Amino acid sequence: MNNKSNPQMSQDQGSPNQDQGKSPKEGILDKIQQLGQTNVPQMEQSNIHMVTIIGQIEGHMQLPPQNKTTKYEHIIPQLVAAEQNPKIEGMLIILNTVGGDVEAGLALAEMISSMSKPTVTLVLGGGHSIGVPIAVASNYSFIAESATMTIHPVRLTGLVIGVPQTFEYLDKMQDRVISFVTKHSSITEETFKELMMSKGNLTRDIGTNVVGKDAVEYGIINEIGGLGPAIKKLNELIQENKPSEDVVQ
Repeated sequence: MNNKSNPQMSQDQGSPNQDQGKSPKEGILDKIQQLGQTNVPQMEQSNIHMVTIIGQIEGHMQLPPQNKTTKYEHIIPQLVAAEQNPKIEGMLIILNTVGGDVEAGLALAEMISSMSKPTVTLVLGGGHSIGVPIAVASNYSFIAESATMTIHPVRLTGLVIGVPQTFEYLDKMQDRVISFVTKHSSITEETFKELMMSKGNLTRDIGTNVVGKDAVEYGIINEIGGLGPAIKKLNELIQENKPSEDVVQ
């Protein structure tokens, strides 16, 4: 397909000439339309980069167009760019997600947890399912008082082969989720498994819906708070992360 006849295709493929002929304002508007935010190099007025993870986390399978999704192939380049950009000193990750692809969610969580720059997550509305590992992946986490987190076992959709290997695969994947959450939060493995396998808390399902205050009491999230406290904490972590300047006489 000729890229000249389809400017949108050229932009999605990351062509180095994708912004040629466009004013800076038009380029920023295109980024907002596609990713919901501006590009990292253009955010020179702030030392904090914000990433939003909303709707359903889309992995290797493309979801229907009516679904509100966050594509992990959009988030990963932003995390890499923020890590490499010396002007970005901290990351704020805002979540309002129903969950989604387990491996894509774990990939995002691992990348956030391995960043050298301070990170803070803020759960608004909901941080359900595979959104839980992402919420705890940062250096410090907040949850709104009215927000909730659904903790339940890993599931498969579509064609499933009914053999013992399928169960073992699901069991190992679930162990990866449990291991990550307990490693990056204060909740114990026993308590997290109890919440995951609880009966009666979810209608016609297994699992537990944890409200903001309970998420803090269980040790999943560090603190109840909104945008202001999250940014304040991130600025504190940025100051702590800066190398101390020793006075030499």
